[in-house]
Amino acid sequence: MPDLPILPDPKDPHLTRAVRAVDQQGAARDIRVVEERPLTIYLNSQEVVTSMTIGDYPEYLAVGYLRNQGMLLDEDVLTGVDFDAEVETVVVRTERTTDYEDKLKRKTRTSGCAVGTVFGDMMEGLEGLVLPETTVRTSHLYALAHQINTAPSLYLEAGAIHGTVLCQADKPLVFMEDVGRHNAVDKIAGWMRMTGVSGADKLLYTTGRLTSEMVIKTALMGIPVLASRSGFTAWGVEIAQQIGLTLIGRMRGQRFLCLAGDERLVRDADLSSVADEPKGRVRKGSRGG
Repeated sequence: MPDLPILPDPKDPHLTRAVRAVDQQGAARDIRVVEERPLTIYLNSQEVVTSMTIGDYPEYLAVGYLRNQGMLLDEDVLTGVDFDAEVETVVVRTERTTDYEDKLKRKTRTSGCAVGTVFGDMMEGLEGLVLPETTVRTSHLYALAHQINTAPSLYLEAGAIHGTVLCQADKPLVFMEDVGRHNAVDKIAGWMRMTGVSGADKLLYTTGRLTSEMVIKTALMGIPVLASRSGFTAWGVEIAQQIGLTLIGRMRGQRFLCLAGDERLVRDADLSSVADEPKGRVRKGSRGG
């Protein structure tokens, strides 16, 4: 996927670190492990959250997080997004005066790894939401899965990381990775917000579980389709059914399960041309496990 504007850089020395390991036979070897560092996000003068992240694209992460939490509105005008690497802080500034003191007192810790948190009511912002009736060709799903799962990534370099990809038809557009799948989604949300890209005709592909938080964030981004190699939670499925989001899980080889929004699918794929994947096969990081 060389023409993507944003791709993971497995060779970036700031994102992984070499460590010495000893295997089951007592043999020592060097492996790469992903970095994990704190990033504190401010909205104007108010500290909102400190998130553990690999540290790339901090501006997109901050803007996307605030957008998905309902703190940064669609009509808000950004006057600055400033990252200070020395103190690991991003300050997002808007023309509108903001104060979310009450909202910050009401928070729900989610199932997202690296401490996913949603402030206020988890369903806030979904009332009255109508997602586009975009159709999805199964031939595009298979093409996307092949491209994404074989692309160079931090996951294949070091493991212990999640990937999320914004796609249009059969083309990946932006590929983000992070220690928390919610962070990877927020980076894409921030990229969309700062570049003015709509989610109406897009699909979001993730390597992580399809939880309630993933479904909510995808819907808030205006994206009608969410797909994953992994499984799903009951609440994630229930919310997807309620809001009309197409939810596709366990996408491996020729197989997938559609848990909601099946009416968007156009089954045009020739399965004889799709390589199958043995049951139980798990995508492995090449060096980190």
